[in-house]
Amino acid sequence: MKAEGLEDKLRAIAEPFLLSLGMELVDIGFVSEHGRKILRIFIDKPGGVTIDDCSSVSREFGTILDVEEVMPAARYVLEVSSPGLDRPLIKEKDFIRFAGKRAKIRTKTPIDGRRNFSAVIKGVEGGVLLIEDFDGKSFRLNLPDIDKANLIIEF
Repeated sequence: MKAEGLEDKLRAIAEPFLLSLGMELVDIGFVSEHGRKILRIFIDKPGGVTIDDCSSVSREFGTILDVEEVMPAARYVLEVSSPGLDRPLIKEKDFIRFAGKRAKIRTKTPIDGRRNFSAVIKGVEGGVLLIEDFDGKSFRLNLPDIDKANLIIEF
């Protein structure tokens, strides 16, 4: 099974499982580091996640993966963590939730000659992200055109 199809299947299992625990799936994906396959799951909940939350989800989700035989004969390491202060923004609801916050956004194609934006999230209207850069210029970015977006750490 291709990694993309497998990630979709894992997402379909993880989302309802985490929801039952009062948590949300922020992101899930496979990476290879030093010859090891790593399944990374980022979780969140109101008030943030604890180390105990991550440990519990890792144990329980690992058992679910074994029982469901989602990854037969695959050798991998399961990592569960919080999304961190520079949380990735992936879904439309992420951009809505973090309206008013600062973010770094990279688009798949240039808009007004640029692909990288550091801006304040103003909102979402009909699948279009509204942002204002730090020079006060407004942009409208189609959500499917966003390649990567993360919150900017503010202290």
